[in-house]
Amino acid sequence: MSDERVVDGFWCIEDESLGLTVDLTAMALDPDAMEVMAPRLARAGTAMAALESGFVANPDENRRVGHYWLRAPELAPEPALTAAIHDALAQIKAFAARVHSGELGNPLGARFEQVLVIGIGGSTLGPQYVSHALGGAGDRMRAAFIDNTDPDGIDRVVARLRAGVGLAATLTVVISKSGGTKETRNGMLEVARAYEGDGLSFGQHAVAVTGEGSELDRLARAQGWREVFPMWDWVGGRTSELSAVGLLPAALQGIDVDAMLAGARAMDAATRREGWHRNPAAALAAAWYLTGDGHGDRAMVVLPYKDRLELFSRYLQQLVMESLGKEKDLSGATVNQGIAVYGNKGSTDQHAFVQQLRDGRDDFFVTFIEVLRARAGASAEVDPGVTSADYLFGYLEGTRKALAEKGRPSLTVTIHEADARGVGMLIALYERAVGLYATLVDINAYHQPGVEAGKRAAGEVLALQARVEAALPTDEGAALDAAGAAKAVGEGDVLLVARVLRHLAHGGEHAVARVSGTGLLAARYCSRRAS
Repeated sequence: MSDERVVDGFWCIEDESLGLTVDLTAMALDPDAMEVMAPRLARAGTAMAALESGFVANPDENRRVGHYWLRAPELAPEPALTAAIHDALAQIKAFAARVHSGELGNPLGARFEQVLVIGIGGSTLGPQYVSHALGGAGDRMRAAFIDNTDPDGIDRVVARLRAGVGLAATLTVVISKSGGTKETRNGMLEVARAYEGDGLSFGQHAVAVTGEGSELDRLARAQGWREVFPMWDWVGGRTSELSAVGLLPAALQGIDVDAMLAGARAMDAATRREGWHRNPAAALAAAWYLTGDGHGDRAMVVLPYKDRLELFSRYLQQLVMESLGKEKDLSGATVNQGIAVYGNKGSTDQHAFVQQLRDGRDDFFVTFIEVLRARAGASAEVDPGVTSADYLFGYLEGTRKALAEKGRPSLTVTIHEADARGVGMLIALYERAVGLYATLVDINAYHQPGVEAGKRAAGEVLALQARVEAALPTDEGAALDAAGAAKAVGEGDVLLVARVLRHLAHGGEHAVARVSGTGLLAARYCSRRAS
């Protein structure tokens, strides 16, 4: 096959109507191998069409996968689903309008001026990415996030809210599909105590985004929270940004959610096309497959040359790694699939890890994200005939060239503007690329058994902690080291018990003291509880 296709745009998938280019020129892909991929990509496209029509694409949990319906409700397989999607969007927009107008304010009648989002994983990674990308000085409400069970982290966020307009003017959005996610539950309880400590009713400052009938749904309704918004079991957390999970915080912040949805809808239409030459998501999936030898042998390094897109790599970490990092394929065979994702932003990367990318291990491919519009206004010169935007472009192209000189693969995704439409396009592009790649490697992209395993193990550790604390003597003379405590509770993992003891003694919340000994295993502990 002729290599003339390279100069004829074979490696560039351009769509002027979208304002998008996917440039694979520097990936050093074999043209013949890309053509061989065509039938497999066609089958992946057929599987994706079945998914969009309502086929159960998550067999392990017996669930449909419907995040594409969120921006095209008419594609939902039942009229009731179409109506539910329309109703949810209308509810979000009406609620945000009432908050912004002051019609819905705090119990004292004052406006809500800050919004606090509490969640974890997909409940906050997408909203944080969008907030950072599209927020600014003109936001209708200032946004803050609690996305962990770290008490110091929670205290810092609450302190910033109090230092702003205060908790009385802060509306809190709690996001959890089941309502049982402990990190989110803990953040909610901590924040509720902060409100109550300021003499405020938490429920009158709170809304929920959750599944119907969930623990959180029941709590919110019982306590008279301001509103409850729906989450559906056919939308996974990592693909939920264009549901109430992401649209509600964005609308409250003042972001154009209609433009986000329109961008995603337009990208969905482009990524349904047959043939990877015309389908940017199929082109990405094929490039990932070939450069990683069908097994994710190269990490994906995401470098957006735009400060607004700084959190895109964190968002993609969950979307890509939680979707594709699977032990078993659909037949049950052990395959240990996955693509590692990490990133920074350009040109900060020039002063961070590009040194290793160029001269170190050759175990990655770079994804450059380029945004053509530099800023809202005109740029002044920083050198004769040169602007800051010119430098940013020069560093992107220079880094791309420097990597190519060493045979290090890269691809570039270019959009016209990092506005609401562009952000929605990027979300939809990568959702589709991940789904197509999953079909190429025959895995279920829509469940997360490893996450559930970690949650179960955490529960076991907390149960062990309670047993260890109860077993400690109050007499310092009888203090136990890790081995003694492990024996007392019947635990074989002495190192784990040693770490539990260290946590109990140093966390500050437990009546446990380290009384003698040095080192993790030799230290001895007793209880300070009243005997």
